[in-house]
Amino acid sequence: MTWNESWATVAVCKESQDALFVKGAEQNRAKQLCRSCPVKLECLAEALDNDIEWGIWGGMTERERRALLRRRPNVTSWRTLLEAARTSPAKPPALV
Repeated sequence: MTWNESWATVAVCKESQDALFVKGAEQNRAKQLCRSCPVKLECLAEALDNDIEWGIWGGMTERERRALLRRRPNVTSWRTLLEAARTSPAKPPALV
């Protein structure tokens, strides 16, 4: 699957963006929109690369994105990282 440069035009939430800027328990409902979205990674990369602080992006809340950014401070391009992860063959599980 290739990276979609015009991802916002095909996002599942394009008609209901206000539903993604909620607080508390409503965030879990808002994240449900992202589950079937074909451009979830593009959306997430946009938020992470541009330090977007508010709303649900790519299935993650602002708190989840902040935690991810703290865990991976050396990532300079989330788009590059997520695009590579999408196109790389899955690694076989480690044998115990």
